[in-house]
Parts: sequence; C-alpha cells; structure tokens
Amino acid sequence: MPKKIPMRQCLGCREMKPKQALIRVVRSPEGAVSLDFKGKLPGRGAYVCPDPACLAKARKSRALERAFSAQMPDEVWAGLEMQMKEVPQDGQ
Repeated sequence: MPKKIPMRQCLGCREMKPKQALIRVVRSPEGAVSLDFKGKLPGRGAYVCPDPACLAKARKSRALERAFSAQMPDEVWAGLEMQMKEVPQDGQ
C-alpha cells in the first residue's frame, strides 16, 4: 500500500499541492511571523508556493490576515518577501 502524501492549499494560487513542495508561513505564540522552510517551527502555520507571485496574491487577498486572525504590518510583508528571495529555487 503506497504511503499517503500530505496535501496543503497554497494561500496565493489556492491549488492543492504536496506539503513538501510548499513553504510554511508560521505565526509563533509570541506573534512573530516568519517563513519556515523546514516545517518544524511551533505556532500556527499557513502554506505558500515558493513563488513570489503567490506571496503577492496572498497579500492582495489578505489571506494571511484571515489565516492568522491578526493584522499584518508592512514590515512583516517586506521581511517575508526578503526571506522568499533568499530561498534556493529547489526549496531546501
């Protein structure tokens, strides 16, 4: 019997993709928002494709605000965009 592959929905493009192919955006218990490339940080998570365009779509639709039930300041968005540019294209 094949092993089940966990699927998650990207907040930008709204497509279901394997969890390993997405980047987790996490809101820590302290309220800090960051990208979690390993998927291990504690806190509430939401998923985005490793594509800056998906992050821009999520920002426009306010998807992260809804997912985390909190306002997202511009500094947080700028930090997420910088982290997204630093990640290698293979997601590792």
